[in-house]
Amino acid sequence: MKILVIGSGGREHAIVRRLSRDSPAPVLHAAPGNPGIGDHATCHDVALDDHEGLLALARELEVDLVVVGPEAPLVAGLADVLREDGIAVFGPSAQAARLEGSKTWAKEIMEAAGVPTARSVSVSSGDEVLAGLDRVNPLRDVPFVVKADGLAAGKGVVVTDDIEHAIAHGRAVIGAGGSVVVEEYLDGPEVSLFCVSDGTRVVPLAPAQDFKRALDGDEGPNTGGMGAYSPLPWADADLAREVVATVAQPTIDELARRGTPFVGILYCGLALTARGVRVVEFNARFGDPETQVVLERLTSPFGELLLAAARGDLGAVAEPAWSDDAAVTVVLAAPGYPRRPRTGDHISGFDEAAAEGAVVIHAGTDVDPEGHLVSSGGRVLSVVGVGPTLEAARTVAYAGIDRIDLPGSHHRTDIAQQAAADEAGRSEGAADEAAGSEAAGA
Repeated sequence: MKILVIGSGGREHAIVRRLSRDSPAPVLHAAPGNPGIGDHATCHDVALDDHEGLLALARELEVDLVVVGPEAPLVAGLADVLREDGIAVFGPSAQAARLEGSKTWAKEIMEAAGVPTARSVSVSSGDEVLAGLDRVNPLRDVPFVVKADGLAAGKGVVVTDDIEHAIAHGRAVIGAGGSVVVEEYLDGPEVSLFCVSDGTRVVPLAPAQDFKRALDGDEGPNTGGMGAYSPLPWADADLAREVVATVAQPTIDELARRGTPFVGILYCGLALTARGVRVVEFNARFGDPETQVVLERLTSPFGELLLAAARGDLGAVAEPAWSDDAAVTVVLAAPGYPRRPRTGDHISGFDEAAAEGAVVIHAGTDVDPEGHLVSSGGRVLSVVGVGPTLEAARTVAYAGIDRIDLPGSHHRTDIAQQAAADEAGRSEGAADEAAGSEAAGA
């Protein structure tokens, strides 16, 4: 099988790396790719917004499948251009990708499908932001939630206890020509669940949890994600099935009913509230950095799964299978991220990180004219550790992070920390209970 992966970030590196581990391994190409992706695939210098160039490349390579990674080309209609030429594509049409491109439209779909989500109101005037906040939160309970309606690379959301900050964010987005969605705050832990869809069927992948805030303790500004882990030992074993039944399948059914079949990844961002599962947001592609940990645990063929979905026949492949191991990833960010990241700094230490057992995923890297690997984005690397427990996986990931040299970089030190401690506590409790049962039996 010959596969072309579109994109240049950490998500695409993780996708390409996992595809390369299939047996037999597919022939892999990427556009535009990055230095890490180049270790597994042939990279082609074609820009994400050059749809005709990407179509020409897919034709020239005679690929069996194109996997579109980022949201922007999906919302702009790249999948449509490729499908119209008869090319199998894993990624939704522009109309279906509006689930991510327009939060207002996504709310409309959820309401029609009966999908549980937060109360919300769409606002297009700066003078109406406060009134919108009062409509969804009449008691002004903190925190307040204001989201940019369009694409914002995961950073268009403000969750704050300061109502003036919430209003200012809404007005800034509207003043720049956008609109906002004002929502009630959803309590409870958040979960990311990727669901593969062929337009009618839905197959869930393993749940993960990511960390959006820049600093330890969930402090600091919102980011595209500073780390993630999987599995979630504290979550109900039936969570994925529940989400498919109450969220993903009804959404896919509603889109199909409207003549807008969704083929690709339906990313369900969820809150496990006291009232049950609620949708925080939908995305139309794999999330970053959750992809890094979810795919690290996938043991069944990946390319076959994506191709079956693109062909509209998920029933032709077996359900995904998973390793019992845990995976943790920690993002190494450039100085100044997420506000004004500095780029162009030399990066080293990859061999040393690998010697610790860590996998280093390239997210924002490039090669300078002298051939040195340098930073080219805000989230530069994602370092993944795998182990029999979350604590073991954390140990590997952080050992890898410690070996990477990127001047001025920063990372969170608490990724999966609480979950690992809880997991260890449950294991000790189970061991104590078993020992007590044996003693009683004796």
